[in-house]
Amino acid sequence: MRLYHIISAQQFSREILEEVFSCAEAMEEIAKRGGAEILKNKLMATLFYEPSTRTRLSFESAMRRLGGEVISTEDAQQFSSAAKGESLEDTIRVVGGYADLIVLRHFESGSAERAAAVSPVPIINAGDGPGQHPTQALLDLWTIKKEIGHLDGLKIALVGDLAYGRTVRSLSYLLAKYKDVKIYFVAPEVVRMRDDIKEYLKRHGVQFFEEDDLLKVASEVEVIYATRIQKERFGERIDLYEKAKDRYIIDQQVLRVMREDAVIMHPLPRVSEIKPEVDYDRRAAYFRQAQNGLYIRMALLKMILLG
Repeated sequence: MRLYHIISAQQFSREILEEVFSCAEAMEEIAKRGGAEILKNKLMATLFYEPSTRTRLSFESAMRRLGGEVISTEDAQQFSSAAKGESLEDTIRVVGGYADLIVLRHFESGSAERAAAVSPVPIINAGDGPGQHPTQALLDLWTIKKEIGHLDGLKIALVGDLAYGRTVRSLSYLLAKYKDVKIYFVAPEVVRMRDDIKEYLKRHGVQFFEEDDLLKVASEVEVIYATRIQKERFGERIDLYEKAKDRYIIDQQVLRVMREDAVIMHPLPRVSEIKPEVDYDRRAAYFRQAQNGLYIRMALLKMILLG
């Protein structure tokens, strides 16, 4: 049951998920009391080759709230030996000699797996390009459980950038572990969910539907999980980005047709896909979702470093 590397969502069984959630509940209480010293003398390195605010700061906050220390680089692509041509593998070998654990964000899919293959310490995947973001998926799943009260039988809409959105890909893998889940994929044509996820869901008996009408879906589901159309993933194809970016917007019209017991989630940052006035609706859960990331990451650090 002990966690070591955290590379992908698929590695978690329902049993381990429940253990993570139980630990996160305990970590929430510890954080509210001002923290603890259970990771005193432990050192975490955050090695980020892509920009991040929430993920990096929540990991660093989680470590410090548990009494540990942090060494960090926010733009490793520019301000590390990568700028001199050093390979990711060599960087990991070196940084692994300085810290007890490495949190890695990288722009290439599969980078976390490459790092884990050579690392002398545990690796946590904090996002590998368009690949996965497993800790985000864990906090998303826990948020759904806290907000809705159940995961079996869930009806959820994943909206926006489903082709490049590593958060929705990772969440889909975790949702496949639960019974009678129905997933609605709502996305512009150019960023629809990729076939590898759809094939995975088919193999695991998960019902999914591709829909164009957000208003129709919004009246059916318990969770609307919106994502940003990621301009940085389009490269020079700006014309495709412009066509996709405002295709689905959550506003008062969507709120009017939503179920009263439903919630809206978003991994953040948002651009135009959720109107600011939605923030004041009690069904807007995305800031609570971000806060839950602190507790989940505290739990993961404790479970990895102490067992």
